Amino acid sequence: DINIKNLTKEIFRLCDSEFNINSTQQLARILYEKLNLQATKKTKTGYSTDAGTLFSIYDSHPVIEKILDYREKVKLKNTYIDVLPNLIDPLDKRVHTTYNQLGTTTGRISSNNPNLQNIPIRTELGKQIRKAFIPGKGYDLLLSADYSQIELRVLAHLSDDGELIEAFNSGQDIHARTASEIFGVQYDKVDENLRRKAKAINFGIIYGMTEFGLKSRLAISEEEAREYIRLYFARYPRVKNYINGLIQSAYKSGFTTTMFGRKRYIRELSSTNANLRNLGERLAVNTPIQGSAADIMKLATVVLYNALKKEKLDSNIILHVHDELVLELKEKDLERVKDIVRDSMENCVEIKARLKVDMKAAKNWYI
Repeated sequence: DINIKNLTKEIFRLCDSEFNINSTQQLARILYEKLNLQATKKTKTGYSTDAGTLFSIYDSHPVIEKILDYREKVKLKNTYIDVLPNLIDPLDKRVHTTYNQLGTTTGRISSNNPNLQNIPIRTELGKQIRKAFIPGKGYDLLLSADYSQIELRVLAHLSDDGELIEAFNSGQDIHARTASEIFGVQYDKVDENLRRKAKAINFGIIYGMTEFGLKSRLAISEEEAREYIRLYFARYPRVKNYINGLIQSAYKSGFTTTMFGRKRYIRELSSTNANLRNLGERLAVNTPIQGSAADIMKLATVVLYNALKKEKLDSNIILHVHDELVLELKEKDLERVKDIVRDSMENCVEIKARLKVDMKAAKNWYI
């Protein structure tokens, strides 16, 4: 509360005006009319003040940094700090979420009441919230087991692209490897900027990102974005063939499937609206990749649960967060549990780009 109050005063001082910071219309008026900053995006109700827009004008005025900081702190307070303590069960002192097996169209499990898959992790301040999550009574540690780049490994497997498969199985940093392949730089000479670009391209391919989307993500020209995508597919031609095949098959059958045979019907492909058809094509590409990763995660959860039960280990799977499982356990069992977790998650299914799990243990969820 004190930090938010101080930030509010600082924002008012920098703007030389008091206004409702939470009102997008009032904020837009201050930024674009009073301070005369350059508006870069317009919506139906006026010029945008969303996070992406504010980041694009970040260096234009010192108040932008303060506004973004204010928003983060207000969201953390309103969504987590003020809410989570009231959700603690008085009997077992735990917060209980509800998991939805088919909570998303790709098949990933979702969480609600409260959504424990949305606890912040991207910023240091947000990660502090995770310190509030600790093992239950009688347990010493939380163990986080997170699949390493599972969707890209699934893409390598399904496309049967030898370059991608070899990169994963040799333990290379896939983003650095892609940067090296695309930009013609030695693998060990790839800097953070090139790696960042390659990472955006790698994940953009999964989600059917266009050159316009990549342009926005990397703040580059559309021509550069088009060339990056061309270079990617030139280096990984089987990925291009695989994607084209997915789209053609989906148009023909009206659906797409995961590697386990789970179907998703895509009505958008039969639309007369070009934008909807483009969306349908992206879904045809994304669903087999993200959906297969979701299927693997569910299978791994079942295999791990049964393995822990068979070994009679006093350890519980307490959280399922996208590609991560969180367990509570006793410190004396840590190494044994880690072995079982690794075996269960990495060997629950055999794919060409071998699955890899990263694990960390700590006294709380700030891992």
